Amino acid sequence: MRFIIIEFKEGLKINKRIGVVGIVIDDRQKVAGKVNSILSQHGDIILGRMGIPSREYNISVISLIVEGTPDELGSLTGKLGNLNGVTLKSALTSKEV
Repeated sequence: MRFIIIEFKEGLKINKRIGVVGIVIDDRQKVAGKVNSILSQHGDIILGRMGIPSREYNISVISLIVEGTPDELGSLTGKLGNLNGVTLKSALTSKEV
């Protein structure tokens, strides 16, 4: 039997922010499955997603609206950024939610 101890500290503030992530995927057939897997792993911070495939150029463009901490966004963008054929940019608002 395992016990998990969780500490709650009074007054602890989580710095969640709204942000956007723009993703361009080169060679859709090769990388899209890996991208979707990573996005699913981070689905709890994704508020909205729009994807547009371009068969003519064999690329996909995905835009995300996210709500999370800078660490959560860093985890998502770090994993995506390590994939060959994926280019992305992200921005967080300065206002905490």
